[in-house]
Amino acid sequence: MGYWKSTVVPKFKKLFEKNNLKKQGAAEACKTFDDAKEDYSKEFEEKKNELQAKVLEIYEASTAEIKAVVKERKEGALKKVSTAVEKFLEELSKLEFPGSKPAHEACCKYGPTYVEGPIFFVFEKVSTFIVVEEKKEEEAPPVAEPEAAAPVEETSSKEKEIVVEEEKKEEVAVVAPEVEKTPEPEAAKAAVVAPTEPPKDC
Repeated sequence: MGYWKSTVVPKFKKLFEKNNLKKQGAAEACKTFDDAKEDYSKEFEEKKNELQAKVLEIYEASTAEIKAVVKERKEGALKKVSTAVEKFLEELSKLEFPGSKPAHEACCKYGPTYVEGPIFFVFEKVSTFIVVEEKKEEEAPPVAEPEAAAPVEETSSKEKEIVVEEEKKEEVAVVAPEVEKTPEPEAAKAAVVAPTEPPKDC
């Protein structure tokens, strides 16, 4: 019992204290970041036009996992791609993207799972560029396509109706003669079956 108290328990305490210190530091970093969110938002609005092209370049060069995390906030997603998140934030901080530098520092120091708030704040700002870009791509092609596609669909549906009606008429015509023919062969089979009874052996 003396060995347990003197050696093992202190190691466990250090381990738990280390995690608690990490959590406390991350909580303080998140709190200071939250206090400065308004400033980051204002700075983002001011630099929005300058940053858009550069941020899109970084986003396009990033991995599919980062793209998914930036677009949609999912629980536990940061833990799976923590190194990629750090690299993405580092690239953004080189551009002086608002809020990315303190988010990157906190991410490197405490890990992305402890500072999700600041990271997702930066990702939300980045996603505004992405959504705008996707909307532009989606809006341009459909304007010309529906006009051309609509007449084709109308004619094809009319043709289908005509073909279906013709097939139904043919089926009705084909089925009716078969029904008339079926009683005659049954009578003939009955007549043929009766005389071919095997002779009785007694």
